[in-house]
Amino acid sequence: MTMMKKILLIEDDELDVMSVQRALKKIDVSHELLTAYNGVEALELLVGKSGNRIMNPLPDIILLDINMPVMNGWEFLDEYNHRNIDPQGKSAIYILSSSVFSEDINRARTYSQVKDFIRKPLDVTRIREILNTKEAV
Repeated sequence: MTMMKKILLIEDDELDVMSVQRALKKIDVSHELLTAYNGVEALELLVGKSGNRIMNPLPDIILLDINMPVMNGWEFLDEYNHRNIDPQGKSAIYILSSSVFSEDINRARTYSQVKDFIRKPLDVTRIREILNTKEAV
């Protein structure tokens, strides 16, 4: 693959973090993986603790769990929009969840930045599809 991919994984479950790390190692893609364990940590990575600088460049891909302590995925998305972190939509956001509730899937569709709702665990085939889709953008 061609360019280095910057990926932000927002996930509180260490086993799911390791699963994503393993999947990324199995595919031939140069990447930088940043990990935040809740929405607050993710926002601090993106805009700093003071909130006045935006990470440059933004992640190509954000993998977002919705059920986390401190600040869940929905709260993160609301704050991400409120702060106008990515007005040009450079980051593709994918919700990662073990939820099977149609309410969660439908709610994910209300956010324009969310490209897909993916049920955990994220496997090699699916991460490859995500990376290939992002390259075509």
